[in-house]
Amino acid sequence: MSYVDGFVMVVPKKNLAAYKRLSTRAGKVWREHGALDYRECAGDDLKVKFGVPFPKLAGTKAGETVVFSYIVYKSRAHRDKVNAKVMADKRIAASMAGDMPFDPKRMAYGGFKTIVAV
Repeated sequence: MSYVDGFVMVVPKKNLAAYKRLSTRAGKVWREHGALDYRECAGDDLKVKFGVPFPKLAGTKAGETVVFSYIVYKSRAHRDKVNAKVMADKRIAASMAGDMPFDPKRMAYGGFKTIVAV
């Protein structure tokens, strides 16, 4: 079964275009190093009546939205190999320099093993 790195972050709406540029470059690097899929998804239908809405979970403020992202790998071992290559890639280091279009301290991240694939 595949393995997934998942991310939830808060991005100011005014920074979404910059975030999209940054994540498009990052996604290309992950895919070049072997990731099977790379997705960045901006909040759209977040006023749900059931469960905990993402904005509440993430603690968004006025003018912010939630971005849900995930990267798919063959396995956890594959993820570890891909991420080691990505973190050594100079393009990623360069993209981390300077102002980020989001606050990394407000990002949630984790690795998930797939338990159902239909």
